[in-house]
Amino acid sequence: MKIKTSELIGSALDWAVAKCEGVYWNINGYFVWNALGHRTKYSKECPAYSSDWAQGGPIIERENIVFGFDDIAPPDKAHIARKPGFITIHNEFYGPTKLIAAMRCYVASKLGDEVEIPEELE
Repeated sequence: MKIKTSELIGSALDWAVAKCEGVYWNINGYFVWNALGHRTKYSKECPAYSSDWAQGGPIIERENIVFGFDDIAPPDKAHIARKPGFITIHNEFYGPTKLIAAMRCYVASKLGDEVEIPEELE
């Protein structure tokens, strides 16, 4: 099923971020593959990029995602910027938290404005 990136949340958002990170994730756990196609990591715990700053934070820093607060709408917004000068290079994305907004922005920059997600994550 296709979902707008701006509406991704919870497991569906985490799955999409994992896809961007090269992580294969299914309902039984997740795998990380190296450049040679060998499985290098396995865990039963699913990644929580959109709710755990320890997982999402490094992506925010690496991708130059910056935040702003919109006085009109209560959710936080995030966009990817080119340093120095913080010129926006990708559209702003909103979310109920900064981490969710940032992960939506990251997914959109890699996968576009719509994402095909597995049915079990709907």
